[in-house]
Amino acid sequence: MFYAFTHKCNDSAAVPAFTYPYKLNMDLTAGVIHQVDVLFQSGCDHLVGVKIFKANYQLWPTNRNGSLRGNATVVSFREFFELKPGGTDLVAKIDADASIIDIEIIIQIGMLPKRILQPLSFEELLTAASGV
Repeated sequence: MFYAFTHKCNDSAAVPAFTYPYKLNMDLTAGVIHQVDVLFQSGCDHLVGVKIFKANYQLWPTNRNGSLRGNATVVSFREFFELKPGGTDLVAKIDADASIIDIEIIIQIGMLPKRILQPLSFEELLTAASGV
């Protein structure tokens, strides 16, 4: 399953205006994140930064001071990050320059149950390989 979350930077219709960095709460289900896509619409001009956190730990990008940025592009990567029941909330911190108005950032997260991505445990693989 895929989850999609959007945020319109400096939304001209929003009253009051957003203060940045904006925190976009992303409620997911338990499972394994296998794909992350962040769409930067044309007009972002690398002036919009996205960081994704679990609690206070920055997941993506991995470097602590980094931000995903782009313009008319999708930053897309494969992942294998397990979310356990009760700990399925992620937060995207989005920072936008004041000159970016009415541009949407779209974050898509692909989730699958762990048993689909990793059907056998390490012990089960060893048992199968040994023929026991």
